[in-house]
Amino acid sequence: QVQLVESGGGLVQAGDSLRLSCTASGRLFSSYGMGWFRQAPGKEREFVAGIDFSGRNTGYADSVKGRFTISRDNARNTVYLQMNNLKPEDTAVYYCAATRYSKGSRNLPNFGSWGQGTQVTVSS
Repeated sequence: QVQLVESGGGLVQAGDSLRLSCTASGRLFSSYGMGWFRQAPGKEREFVAGIDFSGRNTGYADSVKGRFTISRDNARNTVYLQMNNLKPEDTAVYYCAATRYSKGSRNLPNFGSWGQGTQVTVSS
């Protein structure tokens, strides 16, 4: 498994942008599919975006498509989530996660390593 540490959350206004980063320990980062999930108060954790081991293939939840972009830098063991045009409904704790499915996944149970989460709050 890999150890994951997120950063970049904060309090912003609607329409602003944020970039989340997730840095992994370990030598096998480039073999893992990666994902970003989020959990709002009182709600279940949900898939936001995913990327395969190479970075060439990505997938998004409908609610963020066109606004969020996931990317990775395997040389830096880091995956990013660029969030533009943020909305109050994007407010949540955002988690980075790694899966041994190198092509990536949208399914939470497939992810065996999780970061501690970073809070994103969007005010209206």
